[in-house]
Amino acid sequence: MGRRKAVLSVRDIKSRYGRIEVLHGVSFDVEEGEIVTLVGSNGAGKTTLLRALSGVQPTAAGSVSFAGRPIQNLRPHRRVSLGLSQVPEGRQVFGSLSVADNLRLGAVTRRDDAVKTDLDSIYTMFPILAEKMHAPAGALSGGQQQMLAIGRALMARPKLILLDEPSMGLAPKLVDQMFEVIADFRRRGLTVLLVEQNASAALAIANRCYVLETGRITIAGRGDELLNDPRVRAAYLGTSPD
Repeated sequence: MGRRKAVLSVRDIKSRYGRIEVLHGVSFDVEEGEIVTLVGSNGAGKTTLLRALSGVQPTAAGSVSFAGRPIQNLRPHRRVSLGLSQVPEGRQVFGSLSVADNLRLGAVTRRDDAVKTDLDSIYTMFPILAEKMHAPAGALSGGQQQMLAIGRALMARPKLILLDEPSMGLAPKLVDQMFEVIADFRRRGLTVLLVEQNASAALAIANRCYVLETGRITIAGRGDELLNDPRVRAAYLGTSPD
């Protein structure tokens, strides 16, 4: 069976904060229908990389191609309209707005008539959001806010969704639930690029994984391969091979 089409192709991108370079020529691909995980320690550049892909963080060099089109010079809202959505670290919902209004904001770049249908779909996926649709988003629990942030990203009808630490701060039961939701994205045909500190859970659902260390990709492979890689186990899973 041949390789699938690359939805995202990143080539030699660099990014800096002031004079400090954080990404030192990162290259990788995400293929259609995959869950690809980025693993790395704090400060490795994972969030900077996702921000660069979504257009929030400028790149200093290199190229980013999405669905066969160069996007490194496009503004963030143009990337969203092409089908690239991000769920940022820390959720970043609009606390004073209602749950329903937060979800509608996810569809702000759309010009079709199916927004109501998609709202209903999000409420079916996350019933608690339907119960609280009129409540201010700031009144939700951390887990509910994460569901809202994911729902808001899905309202853009993305081809690729960037997830930045979706399990951060969640109770263990909710963490399991969150990874079930992410695994279900693949069954729905959605492509996912996942940054996650819970490396074992992320690798378990990933087709492929890249390890990012101090702004460079140092290891790449299938999710199941990296789960058993002694370097990955020692550095990110807290275990060593038997």
